[in-house]
Amino acid sequence: MIRLEIFANRSVQEDLLDRLKKGGVASFYTLLPEIHGLGRSGARLGDATWPEENFQMILHCKKKESRKIIEILRLLKSFYPTEGIKVFQSKSRNPLEMESNIRSSNLE
Repeated sequence: MIRLEIFANRSVQEDLLDRLKKGGVASFYTLLPEIHGLGRSGARLGDATWPEENFQMILHCKKKESRKIIEILRLLKSFYPTEGIKVFQSKSRNPLEMESNIRSSNLE
C-alpha cells in the first residue's frame, strides 16, 4: 500500500475532488479542511494578514492508483501554477491487520 498526503490551497479543493471522482480514484480518504502553515508558496494562516488556508488529504491506495492520483495532481498544478499543491508519498502498512502485532500490542 502507498500513503499519499496532499497539501493544497483550499481554492483548488473542489476541482481536485471532482477530478479524482471522474478518474475513479481516491474513493476513501481523510480530509482535513483547514490547515495552516508556511511553505514555499507562502503563508496560509487564515488570519487578517495571511487569510488563505490549505487543506490536507490523506489516503492509502495501491501503487497503480497512486500513479493516477499523482498524474491528476500534475494536471491540476498546470492549471493552477501559482497555488501551492504538494503531494508526499510513502509506503504504508496497517499494523492492526498484522496478526503478530495484534498479539504483542497493548490494544487488548
